[in-house]
Amino acid sequence: MSGAATPMMVQYLALKAEAGDCLLFYRMGDFFELFFDDARHAAQILDIALTSRGEHHGVPIPMCGVPVHSAEGYLARLIKAGCRVAIAEQVETPEEAKKRGGSKALVARDIVRFVTAGTLTEEALLEPRRANVLAAVCEVRGLCGIAACDISTGRMELEECGADRLSAALARLGASEVVAPDGWEGAPDQAIARPANSFSSDGGEARLKALHGVATLDGFGRFGRAMLAAAGGLIAYLDHVGRGRLPLLLPPVAREGDAHLAMDEATRASLEVLSSSQGGRRGSLIEAVDRCVTGAGARLLAEDLSAPLTDRASIEARLALVQWLHEDALLRGDLRAVLRALPDLGRALGRIVAGRGSPRDLGQLRDGLGEARRIHDYLQGRAERPVLLNALLPCLTGHGALTDLYSRALVPSPPTERGQGGFIAEGYDHALDELRRISGDARRAIAALEAKYRDQTGIAALKIRHNGVLGYFIEVPAARADALMAPDSGFTHRQTMAGAVRFNALALHEEASRIAEAGGHALAAEDAHFEELIGEAVKAAHTIAATADALARTDVACSQAERAVEGGWCRPELDDGPVLAVEGGRHPVVEAALAAKGERFVANDCRLAEQDRLWLVGGPNMGGKSTFLRQNALIVLLAQAGGFVPAVRATVGLTDRLFSRVGASDNLARGRSTFMVEMVETAAILAQATPRSFVILDEVGRGTSTYDGLALAWAVAEAVHSANRSRCLFATHYHELSRLAGSCEALSLHHVRAREWQGDLVLLHELAEGPADRSYGLAVAKLAGVPAPVVARAKAVLERLEKGRAETGGLAAGLGDLPLFAATAAAEPEPVDELRECLAELDVDALSPREALDLLYQLKRTAGMVP
Repeated sequence: MSGAATPMMVQYLALKAEAGDCLLFYRMGDFFELFFDDARHAAQILDIALTSRGEHHGVPIPMCGVPVHSAEGYLARLIKAGCRVAIAEQVETPEEAKKRGGSKALVARDIVRFVTAGTLTEEALLEPRRANVLAAVCEVRGLCGIAACDISTGRMELEECGADRLSAALARLGASEVVAPDGWEGAPDQAIARPANSFSSDGGEARLKALHGVATLDGFGRFGRAMLAAAGGLIAYLDHVGRGRLPLLLPPVAREGDAHLAMDEATRASLEVLSSSQGGRRGSLIEAVDRCVTGAGARLLAEDLSAPLTDRASIEARLALVQWLHEDALLRGDLRAVLRALPDLGRALGRIVAGRGSPRDLGQLRDGLGEARRIHDYLQGRAERPVLLNALLPCLTGHGALTDLYSRALVPSPPTERGQGGFIAEGYDHALDELRRISGDARRAIAALEAKYRDQTGIAALKIRHNGVLGYFIEVPAARADALMAPDSGFTHRQTMAGAVRFNALALHEEASRIAEAGGHALAAEDAHFEELIGEAVKAAHTIAATADALARTDVACSQAERAVEGGWCRPELDDGPVLAVEGGRHPVVEAALAAKGERFVANDCRLAEQDRLWLVGGPNMGGKSTFLRQNALIVLLAQAGGFVPAVRATVGLTDRLFSRVGASDNLARGRSTFMVEMVETAAILAQATPRSFVILDEVGRGTSTYDGLALAWAVAEAVHSANRSRCLFATHYHELSRLAGSCEALSLHHVRAREWQGDLVLLHELAEGPADRSYGLAVAKLAGVPAPVVARAKAVLERLEKGRAETGGLAAGLGDLPLFAATAAAEPEPVDELRECLAELDVDALSPREALDLLYQLKRTAGMVP
């Protein structure tokens, strides 16, 4: 390749311009090649060799490549690193290129697909137990529309919310990729900008109608303009990355904002619902709860935990099914054994509809739908079935014709590739059977020829071999080749190797031609059958998806029942009032971690009600305050997700929003300190919590000075009690807050117990009534290994401070005379005299004449004397 751009490089650069900011995989033979900056970037991520190919404008062109047959593994690593990839394939054969443009014509290439984090369908690129969500967001008339889908299964949901709730909704979805209109200031961080005109409500409605072949969307639900605009942007993006071929998209479902327990991003992170603070599944709630035996079940359980319900009837329906399975261990065991062997129906269907299906995917539909019918027949005969199970059963059947077709058409274990054939069963197509017989006869004839040629030549080492370049050929050792070189030998020389010589013969050529012709016709016949079988699956896509969902829900119910039996969990009772009564409550994650070390978790009770809705919890660090707070929040979450809870007994008042401000940390990316993060989260709680909400607050005010911290903690506790009136657990080290019990009628004092024994601190992890007698901070420091001289010095300082507190009344002196929170909140703020404040801060002697003149103008503007 010289300094001037070659036709191949011209073609590459045109495709790269079309690919934009995506890495371009450019197909060259058996490799995908990358050039220029793409090659540098990919080589670093993939840890592969960076080479060069010719020059462009006098500069060597960086280049690297990956084999086509193993490209999926490399794609997975690139996607995980945050890259997007455009796949440029050859769209004509070399023969077609020569016919079109002569012997030197360049094979035409085109981008056939964009591979992005949210548009994966390949089994090797997806996590089996985690949904892969793509979301589109936009704003219409003050409302944010969200369209979300998992194209590996086709599920699509639309919702809308206020701008202040957008981050919470996206946190719930956990989208792998988000797209938003270009130029929208409210777009989430890391969102991919797309043309704003694709986010049109009219365009979205038209796309959905065309996609599902309907004249109106009324049959699917009621969709707002913001929802439809987001749907338009989502479908347009999928059309772009699929190059005109859309994946499986089921009819959209409208998600009502108040149908699910609302949790913001901070709450989800604090409670470690789907991932722990270390960033992985290990140590999270779902790891402690998940006993699903299928990937689809695990994905649905994650969705249940991310979006617990608020409708009592729907929760009770889930709980009834879990209890039914909980009470019948044999039934549960049989079901789980069958479910464990099931293929992932939803994802197999997603690959088929997206045009990336294989014979193996068709075999998975056959096997999965057949087993679904077996489960249906098994459960249909059971008495006293729960309502939810009766609703699921019809979805497990109705595929008899399709499974019968696939059983007749496919071999028992179809291959993952269609190109080599061999997946259509014998007896399904008699013409195909005949082609295979001809090919088989020819192969047997070739074996006979090999024996004949050995006898004829007397060369025992003679073999008939095959490769992709020469086809069939005769190979003999070089030392014995002279006899076959003779003009009258009947053999034609083809190729000389280092230790062997290769020949052809007329009879061999004829048999090879028969094999090639019959094999080619057989492959064409199998390919045609494959397309027919794919078409049948596409026609039944909606009912197959419903079966996959029903199987997943069955697996989740079995999993919840299994976990309840394993941990001695109970079925929660639901209540419409603001109550939370938990007897013997436990934290599922902490309990599992302790059990792994052979230790026992100390259970605790919690009884919140309208007259006792805020518990102020004191006690030492490491005493279990944060665990107690979190375990009760998780019990609410698990109950409303429709599962049993880790307690002896539990009554849960239905909750609209769950808030957790526990364990804030710096957010350096946004320029926020720990204290700033804490205040932002606290502000969100005070602004959004309602009397039906449940709030846990831990150490509010600890990140600033003692006086500021106490003042903030005092005011926040009063506000939650008297203004928000939410159920709340409030952990604190400020003993002065115990005075609130005198002015807040629904606030009670509690503490985690601890004792000092022979100079050592013994943490009992038990919750008791009444205020904490002390904080045991020095004892905890000693337990943590702080040097003895430092602890001794701290003890001396503490004695001096406590003596001063006794003499002066301490930090809380005078707080008893404060007016009630409601009276303070209603008071008018004191007027601010900006002119006086400005003049008071002024250093006249330090002003230059110019600064003095500018200041006079500023003062006149402040006084309203200058327009």
